[in-house]
Amino acid sequence: MDPELEAFVPFFPKAELTDVVAERAVLAGLAAGIPAETDGMEVEDLLVPGTPPVPVRVYRPHEARGTVVWMHGGGWCIGDVETEHPWASRVAARSGCAVISVGYRLAPENPFPAALDDAWTVLRWAHENAADPDLVAVAGHSAGGGLAAALALRARDEQGPPIRFQLLHQPGLDDRLTTWSARHFTETPWYNRAKAAQAWAHYLGGRPATPYAAPSRAEDLSDLPPAYVATAELCPSRDEGIAYAVRLMQSDVRVELHQFPGTFHGSQALLSAAVSQRQFAEIGDVLRRALA
Repeated sequence: MDPELEAFVPFFPKAELTDVVAERAVLAGLAAGIPAETDGMEVEDLLVPGTPPVPVRVYRPHEARGTVVWMHGGGWCIGDVETEHPWASRVAARSGCAVISVGYRLAPENPFPAALDDAWTVLRWAHENAADPDLVAVAGHSAGGGLAAALALRARDEQGPPIRFQLLHQPGLDDRLTTWSARHFTETPWYNRAKAAQAWAHYLGGRPATPYAAPSRAEDLSDLPPAYVATAELCPSRDEGIAYAVRLMQSDVRVELHQFPGTFHGSQALLSAAVSQRQFAEIGDVLRRALA
């Protein structure tokens, strides 16, 4: 493990999602102590019309170019536009793009497809309201990365709004948990095999997984937008992310794949670490180039 990250591991909360209400409170407390980066941009809370309406927080840097529909992480169970504020603001600040942070409905109260339907509602709204509808990307971290991948699949299959790019950061893509990393990373910080299994169980609500829930199950990955996939070395989702990137390449989709050594799932929250600063800088650079 990267020594700058390892020093903070004892202070990380226990990796579990048994009591999602309690975990939501823990995340809210952690996020409240992290400063956002909103200088030089407008920030606005809106409700996107839908059934139900979807809360979003929109970040508009001055002279923004392109629009990013951003889905937060949290195992589809925790997080909202408020807890995502430090991270979504950094994506906007680093990329210079308008960022729409999506407050999708959470499991287990609202299992699949509620989160995807909310993200789909926002994607369509973003396309209708973007300064340039040809420059719309989908992006997200962890569960949000899985939602971004699912949006790309759904937009292709349903001839939906055109997506210029997909950014999948440590994405949750495969409910089967059969990869080497998913089977062996049982003691990793913040996110391990047991927590991944809990997250998938909450999200699926006892229903069989479809490719829109678990994009790794999709048989055909052709004709999808160009992608950036980032994985963490000590993360149970590592191998499914790498495998998905390789399958995209084999389907003639342009892909950039970055495996960050010495990192664990969500470790980019430790902003003082040099590797975390590299991750955010790269996210911004990738989105800026993709939507140029």
